[in-house]
Amino acid sequence: MTLLPPPAEWISEKPGQNFVLIHGMVMAPAFWTVFAPEVTRQGRTVAYPLPGHHPWPLSTPGAPINIDEVVDAMAQAITRDFPGKLVNLIGHSTGGFLSLLLAVHRPDLVRSVVLLGGFACGRFEGKERFAARMLRVPRIGPYVFRHFFKRWISTREQFRWGSIECVYDKSCPWEDDRVTTAMEMVRSHLLRTRPEDVAACVQFISSTSILADLPGVTIPVLNLIGVYDAIVPPSHQLRLSKLLPQAQTVLFGDCGHLVMVEQKRQMNKVIAGFLDPHSSVAAALHDRWRAVPPHSSTDSNRIFHPSHCCNWNNSLRTTLRRHEYLVLHC
Repeated sequence: MTLLPPPAEWISEKPGQNFVLIHGMVMAPAFWTVFAPEVTRQGRTVAYPLPGHHPWPLSTPGAPINIDEVVDAMAQAITRDFPGKLVNLIGHSTGGFLSLLLAVHRPDLVRSVVLLGGFACGRFEGKERFAARMLRVPRIGPYVFRHFFKRWISTREQFRWGSIECVYDKSCPWEDDRVTTAMEMVRSHLLRTRPEDVAACVQFISSTSILADLPGVTIPVLNLIGVYDAIVPPSHQLRLSKLLPQAQTVLFGDCGHLVMVEQKRQMNKVIAGFLDPHSSVAAALHDRWRAVPPHSSTDSNRIFHPSHCCNWNNSLRTTLRRHEYLVLHC
């Protein structure tokens, strides 16, 4: 199968830095019309769909996907839309996985990477997604997957309730008319998506790991993690920071899998400071955070934690102690 380059949905075409936004599984580029980081609206910013998600269907319904095809197609899209320019990749969940994939295989195109609930192993190092396990059941698996997918997106209410598991605060205080409209646009895109194409994307992701490649990534990476992420285990996300040589990590308390939704204002500040370390925003963040001495004399990165730390659970505390390079924010 030949995977054509994804179509572009432009979020902003102002002069400035170049950004590529990549959404998570069973989402759509329309998601970013409301939830794109503020800094991306001040530059040239495009949103790409995931493979098999409308408007980027597979050339053959349900055809297997491989790394080379995905990397080549994404690279062609970037060179088409940003000829001769480096881009900042911002990826949510599976979009973060694709962003790291590009950083590993096409670092010549990438200036930096921002991960929002991202991962680098489709099975989360043994914690395989339910959808992936379902698809491996002979005969009945694909049929059940198709049924659940179509049922989830069948009505606005079904789609909303199915999405709420991603967030920490189930009352959804951020929900307004703009958010409702954007999510209905996402649902309309998914209604035009073939379930077998989504299944092929799930199978590709669940069978792929790039953990071993991360130590070779020299591009700056900002890793944003919701402490209560129920979709991608925070322990897995923290391991990425351990493996990536140029990673900076921020943990958000009272936050699940959708940092850009649940902690939008704080996320905007952190990303702006990461992209321009000499800005007033970056200076304000450094003033707010209290530096902690490195774990050893060989540590090259500073470790920060907030003045008022969250109530981490014991499992997460244990995980944090294993990671030498950490920025915490509540």
